[in-house]
Amino acid sequence: MHFTSEKRLDGGVLEREFLLGEIPGILWTPESASASAPASPILLSPPPVGLCKAYPRLVGRALHAAADGFATAAIELPGNGERPRLPGAEQAVADLRRALAAGEPVGDEVIDALVLPLVDRAVPEWQATLDALLALPEIAGPVGYSGGVISIGTRLAAVDRRISAAVLFAGSYIPRVMYEEARKVTIPLHVLLQWDDEGNDRQASLDLFDAFASVEKTLNANMGGHTGVPQFAGDAAAQFFTRHLR
Repeated sequence: MHFTSEKRLDGGVLEREFLLGEIPGILWTPESASASAPASPILLSPPPVGLCKAYPRLVGRALHAAADGFATAAIELPGNGERPRLPGAEQAVADLRRALAAGEPVGDEVIDALVLPLVDRAVPEWQATLDALLALPEIAGPVGYSGGVISIGTRLAAVDRRISAAVLFAGSYIPRVMYEEARKVTIPLHVLLQWDDEGNDRQASLDLFDAFASVEKTLNANMGGHTGVPQFAGDAAAQFFTRHLR
């Protein structure tokens, strides 16, 4: 992990941009974090719109987490920002738009082509990022995960035992294979669902929530569209991490 810039934000939070190989990212650490008092990290997975566009939302969540004593990190997802586009991604997006414009159901083949290549690349990159984060003296587990694409969080929680708790954002298409992977997830979960999300298959999100094997899992569903998550829902997610990462 090579840090390329740093600056102080409100409350003394240290924001550092980094490169991990070809992967750009941002790390936020609370002022209190040190080798003698390391902060638990929360992985902030951005939506697939690029770190630059997602930054205002990410930094808001990072500052909130820092006030609770947590470090946070975000990386540029594969195929986003200035990273090379994933093979077949443009065709998958075109097929998706064609189905939506025609008022047709989005088929499994389109969903698989759209989501699975991203999951296949993003999960190992998150694991490599976590390796680098936990090597820093001011960072130590337990580890949380927060964000979408929900299939990325599902697989990461299924395969990486370092993840102790996760907040998952429903609102993206879900390949059928993810329901089987969800049955391997046993950590505490807090799932946020916008009931009127125009781009979300609500029933698919409910079926995925049902498939999770976690003994403790909470579904926080609110009226409104994709970007209308109310502040109190974010506060509940923050309280979830305070319960499980301290």
